[in-house]
Parts: sequence; structure tokens; C-alpha cells
Amino acid sequence: MSSQNPFKWRHFQADIILLCVRWYLRYALSYRDLQEMMLERGLHVDHTTIYRWVQQYAPELERRCRPHLKGTNDSWRVDETYVKVKKVWVYLYRVVLQVLYLQHHETLTLRI
Repeated sequence: MSSQNPFKWRHFQADIILLCVRWYLRYALSYRDLQEMMLERGLHVDHTTIYRWVQQYAPELERRCRPHLKGTNDSWRVDETYVKVKKVWVYLYRVVLQVLYLQHHETLTLRI
């Protein structure tokens, strides 16, 4: 993508293009759903045009947003046991997640 103006020669404003790409990437919308949403706002955009925008601009958005996302690790454990509750044995399990925050580790326990 050129560093000067990546939206040069486009028929729509950069705001509209980025809005469609962002909505497609963030929410579970189809290209035709986005086409209908834009039509409700008075913009006639074909679903194949939105597809081309996603193919063109999604990698660049991902490259620019990646450094700003929170870092996490995928460490988790499951503790499981049987306990007696009111004279009946029941299965108990808990998930222990480890979430990495900027400088320290914290362990979260979720009981389901």
C-alpha cells in the first residue's frame, strides 16, 4: 500500500471504506448485510466492492492495530474432583486462567 494516500482513486470517502471494513472484521456480518446497511444510509455500494475493500485494507489495519492490543498468553488449567454434597457425590471442576498484564501476572479463577 502506498504511504502517501492509500485511498487515492477510490469512489467513496476513506471514512466509508474504513467503516465497512471495520464492521466486517469486528461483527459477524456478510458483505450483503453491509451492502444493505449502507443502502439504508443512502449509499449504493455493491457487496463485491466491499469484498475488494476488505481484501485491500484488512492486512494494513491488522498491521497497524496489532501493537496496540493487550498481550495475553493461552495458559489455563482445569482442576477437577468429586465432592460430597448432601450425601451425594457430584463432579466439581474449575478453570484457572492466567492473564498477562503489562508488567505482572494474575491468576483468575472462574467457577462454572
